[in-house]
Amino acid sequence: MIYLNYDKSKQYLKNFRDINLDFVYLITKKQMVTYLITGANRGIGLEFCRQLKQRGNHVIAVCREVSQELLELDVSIETGIDLTSDTDIKGLLKKLNGQKIDVLINNAAILERVTLDDLDINSIRQQFEVNAIAPLRLTKTLLRNLTTGSKIILMTSRMGSIEDIAIDRLVRTHKLYFKATGNRQQATEKCPNSLGDCYNTSGGSYGYRMSKVALCMAGKSLSVDLKPKNIAVAILHPGLVKTRMTNFTPNGITPEKSVQGLIARIDQLNLENTGTFWHSNGEILPW
Repeated sequence: MIYLNYDKSKQYLKNFRDINLDFVYLITKKQMVTYLITGANRGIGLEFCRQLKQRGNHVIAVCREVSQELLELDVSIETGIDLTSDTDIKGLLKKLNGQKIDVLINNAAILERVTLDDLDINSIRQQFEVNAIAPLRLTKTLLRNLTTGSKIILMTSRMGSIEDIAIDRLVRTHKLYFKATGNRQQATEKCPNSLGDCYNTSGGSYGYRMSKVALCMAGKSLSVDLKPKNIAVAILHPGLVKTRMTNFTPNGITPEKSVQGLIARIDQLNLENTGTFWHSNGEILPW
């Protein structure tokens, strides 16, 4: 019996006679781990797709609008999916056509900074819809595609930790210095050089923080409810990452490094540590 990544199967077997390549495809597809990733067209979601594809996995990328970078990865793509829409979620379920999902990565999110002085209730409501309700809705809908041993990942933030709200001040402080100096290097030098320098001293970002706290709670409840079904749940913080969401802060790590750590946490996830709130570097974060 020969097991191959299907992308390499035909090239490897093209010189063999009397081999049914459709049969080989069925074998290899059965052996592959299937990941479904939301918010897959850029940033951390795109990097998830890239690294998991490189590992030989079957990747289903879900997004509202496809990017050229995603198209170049040669993964399965489901585009035009608004995760706040029941109709779109049901349409995605139909398109999957019973496809088994080994790991569901709820990565899609939005960040809109809402301050007390400019309290935009509609923005707060929208962030709850996208960041907290949509992942729960999608997870519930796709439970029929998950089986014993499957894993659910909720991409949250340490900004959803009531005890630890350091990152936002680091990002905002750098932006203020950059605005004042017009020089990114000077701004970086003036900015606190570690999260410990600005630990637990900021507020604001009401919609994002509140929605991420709600997502963490949803993840913890899911870990309890799904444990009897042998489905484990991880609540993951990617770190401060250089993406569009953080305005490509120079204090952050690259998406590549972040996702390497996140995949390590996913590999580590089991029923004994289900419901853990992890940093991508392995640190267990406070609630």
